[in-house]
Amino acid sequence: MRVLVQRIKKAKIRISDTSVAEIEKGMLLFVAIGKEDSDKDIEFLSRKVVSLRIFEDKDGKMNLSVKDINGQILSVPQFTLYADTSRGNRPGFELSAGPGKAKECWERFNVLLKGAGVDVKEGVFGAHMEVELVNDGPVTIWLDSRQ
Repeated sequence: MRVLVQRIKKAKIRISDTSVAEIEKGMLLFVAIGKEDSDKDIEFLSRKVVSLRIFEDKDGKMNLSVKDINGQILSVPQFTLYADTSRGNRPGFELSAGPGKAKECWERFNVLLKGAGVDVKEGVFGAHMEVELVNDGPVTIWLDSRQ
């Protein structure tokens, strides 16, 4: 499982010029499920995301989690995080889970984030989305359950 985390001041998802999700200060997550991923990967990364200390404390140090600041999370499914470009210029997605498994795992991931006490908004699985964000820092962190 792979999650690209961005610390944001605000983020918004649109589909066909219609706003479907919007958050203020917190995290924008791009989430990809791999073929080999299991509940263990989902549970590990949900705990990691909620505990990740990327927000500044009163001394300007990245020492606070999204829960500590009462921040929000916008979770966006993005299978392209498993793109393989090692064989030419057209990406392959052989390592990405199929749509059925990916959707089920992504939804489970979001349930675990919510269960940890974080306000979570979601993109739409399988939809062509426009993502608008203001990255804070910028701070962008790559998480992979297999590393």
